[in-house]
Amino acid sequence: MNLGAKSLLVAAVIAASPLPASAAEDPIKIGLLLSTTGVVGFIGDPEQKAVELYIRKINDAGGVLGRRIELVSYDDASEPARASTMTKRLIESDHVDLIIGGTVTPSAMAMIPLAERAEIPYISVGGGLAIVVPVKKWVFKTPHTDRQVAKRILQDMKQQGYSRIGLLSETAGFGQSGRKEIMEAAPEYGISIVADEKYGPKDTDVTPQLTTIKDAPGVQAILIFCGAGTSPSMAVKNYARLDIKLPLFLPHAVVNQEFLKLTGAASEGVRTPTAIFVVPDMVPANDLQKKVIDDFYNSYRDAYHETASPFAGNSYDAAVIAVDAIRRAGTTDKAKMRQAIEETKNLPGLNGVFTMSPTDHQGLAIESLRMYVVKNNKFVPLQ
Repeated sequence: MNLGAKSLLVAAVIAASPLPASAAEDPIKIGLLLSTTGVVGFIGDPEQKAVELYIRKINDAGGVLGRRIELVSYDDASEPARASTMTKRLIESDHVDLIIGGTVTPSAMAMIPLAERAEIPYISVGGGLAIVVPVKKWVFKTPHTDRQVAKRILQDMKQQGYSRIGLLSETAGFGQSGRKEIMEAAPEYGISIVADEKYGPKDTDVTPQLTTIKDAPGVQAILIFCGAGTSPSMAVKNYARLDIKLPLFLPHAVVNQEFLKLTGAASEGVRTPTAIFVVPDMVPANDLQKKVIDDFYNSYRDAYHETASPFAGNSYDAAVIAVDAIRRAGTTDKAKMRQAIEETKNLPGLNGVFTMSPTDHQGLAIESLRMYVVKNNKFVPLQ
C-alpha cells in the first residue's frame, strides 16, 4: 500500500466512529501531516497515534458542535519538501478546516508559507522558535521553544556554579537555532562560551570537536545542542568513549526511550529539561495537569499496548487546543477558529498550561520545563 492510500485509510478509520446521522453528514476536517516514517519516524509515529486516539475519543463522545471530526492524514517521510507538497494537497484538494503537523522544525517551516497564504489555522508540533517568532497570524505551536530550552539549561548551569562551558551544536534545524539562543542568552546568566564547535546532521563522529572542547582552558561543562534523530546518541557515545568527566547537558529533544536504548550507560548523568508529563508518576495529585496526563497515558496504553513517547504529547496538545478552539468558536470559520486559538486561556495540556495571546502563539511559561537527569537508564526529575 502506498503512502497516500495508507493515509486515506487512516482518515477513513477515524471518520468511521459511530455518531448520529446528522453529525456524519457534515464532518469537521482536520489535516494531520507528520513524519511517521524516515529518520524521525520514531517521533512522528507516536504523534500520529496520539492524535488518532484523542479524535476517536471526541467522536465517541458525540463529536464537536454536533459533527464528527475526520482526520485526513499524510506522512512527509521526514522530508521538508514532501511536507510542503502534502500541505498544499491538504489545503487545495482535501479542503481541510485546520492543520496539525510538522514533526520537526524543518518540516514545520516548510508548511508555514502555505498555511499563511491560504489563511488556514496551523498548529505546529515542531520545536524551533522561528515557527512562532516573529508571530505569524495563522501559525501556533505546542512544544517548548529552543529559546525556552536554552534559558532553562543556562539557569541550571548557573545554579550548579558553572560559568565557562563548551558548546557543540548541530548545524541544522533545532541545533542551529538552539546555538543562536545559547550564544545570545549566556551573558545574561554570567556564562562564557569558551569553545564553540559544530557538526552536521549526517556526521557519524564528533570526536575531534569534543576533544577541542575538553581541552579548552577552564571549561566546566559541555552542552550538546541538537535536534531529534540519531545524532544526539552518536555524540553522547563519542563523549563517553573519550572518557570526558565534565557534566553533560542536552536539550529536551533527547527525552525518549530511543535515546536511552541507543546510548545505554554512556548517557548516565546527562542533564536535560523537559515537561513534567514525561515522568507521570511524579506529578503531584493536586497539579492542574494531573488528570490530562493520567488520561493520556492510560488511554494510550489501553489502545496501543505500549507506553507513550514524550513526543506524542506535542501532537496530543495540538489536538486538544484545536478541539477546544472549535468548541469556543462555535464554527469552523477559519478566521474565528484562529481567533479562538489565540484566545486560549489556562488550558491544561501535557507540555504545560496553555495561555496564548496576540503576541504569544505558543502559550507556555519557562517554568513548565523541569530539569531531569539520566540515572540507571531512566530520566529522573531533579526537583
